[in-house]
Amino acid sequence: MTIDSLAAVRTFARGEWAPLAQAHAAQADALTAGRRERASRGERHAIEDFLYEYYATKPSHLRRWHPGVGVALQDADEHADWRFYWTSGRRTIVDVEAFMDARASTVGYVETLLKRTATRTASFGCFGLHEWAMVYRMDGDDRRHRLPLRLGAAATDAVVESHSIRCTHFDAFRFFTPEAAPLNELLPTRETQPAMEQPGCLHANMDLYKWAFKLTPAVPSSLVLDAFQLALDVRRVDMQASPYDVSAYGLEAITIETPAGKREYVERQREFAERGAAVRDRLLEAITALRDADSRH
Repeated sequence: MTIDSLAAVRTFARGEWAPLAQAHAAQADALTAGRRERASRGERHAIEDFLYEYYATKPSHLRRWHPGVGVALQDADEHADWRFYWTSGRRTIVDVEAFMDARASTVGYVETLLKRTATRTASFGCFGLHEWAMVYRMDGDDRRHRLPLRLGAAATDAVVESHSIRCTHFDAFRFFTPEAAPLNELLPTRETQPAMEQPGCLHANMDLYKWAFKLTPAVPSSLVLDAFQLALDVRRVDMQASPYDVSAYGLEAITIETPAGKREYVERQREFAERGAAVRDRLLEAITALRDADSRH
């Protein structure tokens, strides 16, 4: 097989693709500046650092530029040394067959999950209570974040007890306290995730970054960075609506225990659902391009 034998391959001279890679690195550096500065001082940010720790991401990962499948780069020696790239002569391209050999099951799972999620009606009635259920009747020393509770422990528990909890996302539900788990109207599991994920869920939209990162380098880095920006914005709102006092980070609480707070949360939820739908569609388009580029498909 040669690069010329592949369908729909575009070749970019170094003078064309190098400025794109540089611009991408600059954009990634701007997004990750806080993380890098904190790391140099040994400090931690309870809100933003979650993305790097939970998704096992490094700023260096984000600043690497990948064109996606179907693009050959001339004189790209740095790319030639990266995993899932293949070089012929002066041109380097994503090695689709090697990628699919290693990640076919992941590609299939992500494709199924995203397609099913996209077909469902978004639900906007959870009000971010998953974060409250994660601290319900929990001792302060055991909480995930070393932040004070905005209402105090007793009032926080009362909010949980006075609301219906309907969390659809397994990776949120699995962190519920043992006392809170039976209060959830649903029982999400890893196996039922493709059947329960819905586009109004903040965590489902935040996870779009996870899926984009897992599909790297088969998806363009511009898409990965857009997904990361969405995840960062979602994470902030997730914590603003949580029981934690996030004022130390310059953020105002979204008081979901009040009617006004509920309205604000739903408004932000709808905004994220719209942005998430666009990212989800682009991920599915990238998966389609990946499958089309696989000569064995």
